[in-house]
Amino acid sequence: MIPGAAASNPSLPAPGVYKIDPNHTFAYFAAWHHIVGTVRGRFDKVTGTFTVSPDPGKCTVDVVIATYSVNTQNSDRDDDLRSPSFFDVVKFPTATYRGRGLRRVSNDSWVMDGSLDIRGFSTVVPLTLSYKGVFPDTPSGQPARVAFHATAGARRAAFGMTRDNLMELGPHPSPKPDVDIQIDVEADFEPK
Repeated sequence: MIPGAAASNPSLPAPGVYKIDPNHTFAYFAAWHHIVGTVRGRFDKVTGTFTVSPDPGKCTVDVVIATYSVNTQNSDRDDDLRSPSFFDVVKFPTATYRGRGLRRVSNDSWVMDGSLDIRGFSTVVPLTLSYKGVFPDTPSGQPARVAFHATAGARRAAFGMTRDNLMELGPHPSPKPDVDIQIDVEADFEPK
């Protein structure tokens, strides 16, 4: 059976637990670079689950990102990002995002205030999600697959990443996020 949208929340999938498919889920980032530029990258390994409830306040997201899988298409930069100055992947091989409760912000958009934990630092990062729908061509007998797109913003200093911030952000950095995050998720319904 392919679950459809929940009747009371048509912009969410059917209630239940969904397992993130790491082969079809991507977490991208764009970080300020030398005040006027942007460096883009992604994390190649993202796993986790999310739970959809008829009560949006009881929806959950639990995601684990392998920080060592950072990929900016430049091996020297990737090695630097894995170093103690940034993700410190030897001590902290993963980052996590844990969110509880959704609130609707538009017809097809929701916000979850979750905790992003990177290298021992934790901060609340609002995640804006939009449900893209159920795959229409799921083979018979296979779990239903749904897709989401999410966006967020963060400040690298909130996670102790301050090396080069004068050069990257300037002498008077904005209190606004200096890293934009985009996440595309495909996940399979986990039948009980």
